[in-house]
Amino acid sequence: MSERDGYEHGVPCFVSGVFPDPGAAVTFYGELFGWETENLMPPEHPGDYFVCRLRGRDVAAIVSQHGAPAPPQGVWTTLVSVESADEAASRAAGAGGKVIGEPFDSPGGGRQAVLADPAGAVFSVWEPRERHGAQLVNEPSAWSMSALNTDDPEGAKRFYTEVFGWDTKSFEMGGTELVMWTVPGYVGGEPRQPVPRDVVAAMLPPSAGGDAPPPHWSVDFWIRDVDEASAEVPRLGGQVLAEPYDVPNTGLRQGAFMDPQGAAFSLTQPPGPS
Repeated sequence: MSERDGYEHGVPCFVSGVFPDPGAAVTFYGELFGWETENLMPPEHPGDYFVCRLRGRDVAAIVSQHGAPAPPQGVWTTLVSVESADEAASRAAGAGGKVIGEPFDSPGGGRQAVLADPAGAVFSVWEPRERHGAQLVNEPSAWSMSALNTDDPEGAKRFYTEVFGWDTKSFEMGGTELVMWTVPGYVGGEPRQPVPRDVVAAMLPPSAGGDAPPPHWSVDFWIRDVDEASAEVPRLGGQVLAEPYDVPNTGLRQGAFMDPQGAAFSLTQPPGPS
């Protein structure tokens, strides 16, 4: 189930990186992942919207600021597929969230709104038109999972249940109990992904320590060799935030990184041959 042609309502469907310098981000991630890119913006139009591809299939987007206030640094955003971006924005506001960017027609081929939950974690909703989301997931150099990092899990449960109809279940990974977001009745995921098939995202507590970041959505990409990538990221101008480590009892090896424009992401080496 690596190749995807569409997503149900309420299922995260895509990730988009918003950058002050999208061209530089294309260079960084192109070298790291081997992505091919196409700029959907015509030369005379301000801004950029790069679609990133593997084997000719969409895996992510790298864009300039559009439709919402510019973030202070580069950031990866998770998009959730919805039947109506306008209705989802209205539900989010009614549930105590904020509409950061009113619904707009995206150059990426859908209608999008940029929202924040009551704790301030920013995400987007995507009403598919020409594009439905990532066409390739859960394989090396492709997006695998997004996770909400929050210090208000109970508030998050109320909000995302009201907006998307999500449910939660606890799941043990490496001796740590994680809370996973599920869409009841959904059968998705990928056989090698070590979570139940109705899981669409994860919820994690904030990092320990006084310098813990505010609530946010994080993104994870699979990689063939995370140790090799850990050496490559600094060479390309990024930083290693957490050295690669083995996740106990899962067969996964994972590290955390930051690109040259300040966007954080994690890389996971899946079980099996690299």
